[in-house]
Amino acid sequence: MKLRFHGAARTVTGSQHILEVAGSKVLLDCGLFQGKRKEAFEKNRQLPIPGSGIHSVVLSHAHIDHSGNLPQLWKTGFRGRIVCTNATRDLCEWMLRDSAFIQERDVEHVNRKRAKRGERPFEPLYTIADAEACLELFEGIPYDHEVPVAPGVRVTFRDAGHMLGSAVSHLELEENGARKMLVFTGDVGRKGQPVLRDPVPPREADVVISESTYGDRLHDQNEDVKARLREVIRRTHARGGKLLIPAFSVGRTQNVVYMIHQLVLERAIPPLPIFVDSPLSTNVTEVFRRHPECYDAETFRFFEKHKNPFGFDRLTYVRDVEASKALAEIKSPCIIIAASGMMESGRVLHHLKNLAPDSRNTILAVGYMAENTLGRRVVERVESIQIFGDVYPLRAEVDEISGLSGHADRDELTEFLSHFVHPPAQVFLVHGEESQSTKLAELLRQKGFPRVEVPAPGQEFPL
Repeated sequence: MKLRFHGAARTVTGSQHILEVAGSKVLLDCGLFQGKRKEAFEKNRQLPIPGSGIHSVVLSHAHIDHSGNLPQLWKTGFRGRIVCTNATRDLCEWMLRDSAFIQERDVEHVNRKRAKRGERPFEPLYTIADAEACLELFEGIPYDHEVPVAPGVRVTFRDAGHMLGSAVSHLELEENGARKMLVFTGDVGRKGQPVLRDPVPPREADVVISESTYGDRLHDQNEDVKARLREVIRRTHARGGKLLIPAFSVGRTQNVVYMIHQLVLERAIPPLPIFVDSPLSTNVTEVFRRHPECYDAETFRFFEKHKNPFGFDRLTYVRDVEASKALAEIKSPCIIIAASGMMESGRVLHHLKNLAPDSRNTILAVGYMAENTLGRRVVERVESIQIFGDVYPLRAEVDEISGLSGHADRDELTEFLSHFVHPPAQVFLVHGEESQSTKLAELLRQKGFPRVEVPAPGQEFPL
């Protein structure tokens, strides 16, 4: 039995890890790397091995940095099963098609420039046809239901509380009479978050692969998220400005909409129009409505009373491109929620270039911004930003609400990993910038974990 680490090793995105048991290779996640455009373009074309060499995939959740390279895996010969929760399967139906559309569109844009320079065209990483073929391989299973995924490998999913359908994968391994329990956390959520249930901590494991996004950072535990959101809305409205909330289409958008819905019912914010400007967010929200079994008790009661936690009179979901462009013509205060969350692509870029130069407006960050992303530069409050090759001054107010993060912070992660009856023999920290992973490793060693590693890309370990 052995593990080899590829994506999300000493970085936050592109989760990919190969588990080898009894001669079969199981891929844990198959995500896209996100960062500098040229680096991301090159990294995402380099799968750890061709898809034909993978027996099956265990998918922790639907975020693109965990699922987004699955169509390329199919393209390189993978024909096995992609095992995940039912909600993750339904979300990926929309997300992978959307990702493929972006791959095709971005390459078209690049190729127009290359053609003018007499350079050969690039091919997209994968196409919509590749994504649709890949989706045929998905198999959704309920939480707490054990299934075999490869010879010597069985998996049971527990709720990770990170996003709809997210799972902590409990993998029972057997090879030549030896047995191991491997726990792969995927991304760990937080207790008490809106909409979702709390994460279920593991109690038994020989080996753990854990995320470490906030390995040495703390969220403001005293932050009243809804009150902070209310004040940002009121403050921006009083200036006559617009509020732009960059948010991932899955999870964060629905959380923000749910909380604004509560503020509207409480009459705690001024009457102003609210737009979710993202076709993917609109489609994904339909999936959220279909899976109330993933809601926490408060949201489920809200769902029973109001029928739709993610829709109300002042809210408009924008699909059409022309309707999206028309939002720039609105002169009065409004709220625009648009993807992508790290401001790297999508309609949020068009709103950002329109709104960033005006000091009346506010850009509100509600999630983690990885290194080398436009979102990171915005929250660092640089003087100007570059969008589509043009430079725009950043005069708008920039604010952050860390309490809406879908990732557990340092103390929440260590608490999540504190429930083991016996400390695991091996812990591997992934999905974190190297400094964060290293500091969390030091803390876990101090708390009695005998061996904690921060694997480098390509590094292999026997279990």
